[in-house]
Amino acid sequence: MNFEQIVFYLLAAVSAASAVLMILQRNPVNSALFLILNFFCLGGLYLTLHAQFIAMVQVLVYAGAIMVLFVFVIMLLNLGDGRKLKETLGWKAYAAIALTAGLLLELLYIFVPATETISSQSPNAVEMGTVEYIGKVLFTKFLFPFEVTSLLLLAAIVGAVILAKKKVTE
Repeated sequence: MNFEQIVFYLLAAVSAASAVLMILQRNPVNSALFLILNFFCLGGLYLTLHAQFIAMVQVLVYAGAIMVLFVFVIMLLNLGDGRKLKETLGWKAYAAIALTAGLLLELLYIFVPATETISSQSPNAVEMGTVEYIGKVLFTKFLFPFEVTSLLLLAAIVGAVILAKKKVTE
């Protein structure tokens, strides 16, 4: 096993552990912090897969902007008292745990034998993850969908401004 695989498996383990800890936390701020750790680990996983652009977008957009929004909403809700959030474990929780364990066993059954025949990456995989390659493909092969998406976003912004605009009564 080479260094790159060791880093990949280490980041995957930390990512899985932080996802589980994020769900198990009672304090929403601690849960958000574990989600930030998970986003950084995913960015590292993308780097080990030679997808530099996706790794940077993951860190900038999700760990940066989206988590600021999450923390803002948590603070806006002012949850304060933990007794309001307390729930008892009913039969639904035990059924969810059993179904999750069953799904995990199925996934292990599917993917464990497949690890013997892992193929190597494409020879140009390192080139495909760069910003230059993505920009070149985006503005040549996918120019029309890119422009349609920009028009949809423009329409959404105009709609949001119209909906947020207050009427001034004279």
